[in-house]
Amino acid sequence: MSVPAAPPAPLHLAVALDGAGRHPAAWREPGARPAELFTARHWAGLVAEAEAGLLDFVTFEDGLPLQSSSPIGPDERTDRVRGRLDAVLTAARVAPLTRHIGLVPAVTVTHTEPFHISKAIATLDHISRGRAGLSVQVSELAHEARLFGRRTPPFADGELYEEAADHIEVVRRLWDSWEDDAEIRDVATGRFVDRDRLHHIDFQGRHFAVRGPSITPRPPQGLPVIGSAGDGGAAYGLIAGSADIGYLAAHDTDTVRAAVTGIRRARESSGAASDPLHLFGELTVFLDEDGPAARDRLARLDALAGEPYADEDAPVFAGTPAELADLLLERRSAGLTGFRLRPGVIAHDLPALTRGLVPELQRRGAFRRAYEANTLRGLLGLDRPANRYATRPAADAAAGSAA
Repeated sequence: MSVPAAPPAPLHLAVALDGAGRHPAAWREPGARPAELFTARHWAGLVAEAEAGLLDFVTFEDGLPLQSSSPIGPDERTDRVRGRLDAVLTAARVAPLTRHIGLVPAVTVTHTEPFHISKAIATLDHISRGRAGLSVQVSELAHEARLFGRRTPPFADGELYEEAADHIEVVRRLWDSWEDDAEIRDVATGRFVDRDRLHHIDFQGRHFAVRGPSITPRPPQGLPVIGSAGDGGAAYGLIAGSADIGYLAAHDTDTVRAAVTGIRRARESSGAASDPLHLFGELTVFLDEDGPAARDRLARLDALAGEPYADEDAPVFAGTPAELADLLLERRSAGLTGFRLRPGVIAHDLPALTRGLVPELQRRGAFRRAYEANTLRGLLGLDRPANRYATRPAADAAAGSAA
């Protein structure tokens, strides 16, 4: 007698938040409220909507220079949204206003120090009580390097991705540099911290030499979740060797399957095969109650922008929530565990995701009906990792300190 196959695991869903939306004319749409783009109220409202839709997490896009449609520098355009709030600080501002959803700011690691990033994300994890993540970005652009004046492109092939891998390693070691319960906080004895449970990480690499320890206690998750986007080559190598989540453009099923297979093989070769790895497909979405309305809206936005919209990082979908659900479930068969969706117009397409797509997936048994964990690692089915520097269990150490 054959045993019925287990049903597929529910999908994980995230949404990428950036300005008024992914389309360059999104800020001109009714309801976009461009005057509020740089206010805490705007971002708090978006994250609250995403949490009402039971999404796993939101990512906050960020970058070092002004946004540009040109790869060589600022394009000087004044008809598109320019400027952003800092992603980490925005996530920290909305954290106390939410309870379950993960908060994952983007950071360009090419020109930032891992010590600074480690304590910023650790702080976010403490503020959110275990819902922080980090989205790692690499920049090879000369005009971004000129903002700092420390490095001169061009960079050697793969160099920046090797540096990003070292950056991630340093950040994780710094998160572990405080053992759990290193803070004693014993008023009677006057001991706030057990110094024996703070550790130098003594990292020596080609790109960084960091002694540690961090100045921030170990995050509630132990190691907050780290994600990275990939489009092949060295980017896939970074995902395979260093990430908890990889974001891949969700093109046709065969292309996605080949990318997933390549990354998982590279994961095995890196020695991290036993570490869980989520691979999320990426799509930019324009949703309406019927397909022609969604496509007409996209055409109208293109007319406002003066050119057809094409997303370099993700394929574009325009249609109904049911059609999108069909596509996601079909792409999942290529080995994806979830999707990060980019609303074309946040004011319109974010509610269409949370109130249209989510109920459609729930009807098909493909998405949660309630939050089942209070940490981002928990939502993603990831265990809380042990501290690499711990020499004795936390309970034993606490008892010894008390004695």
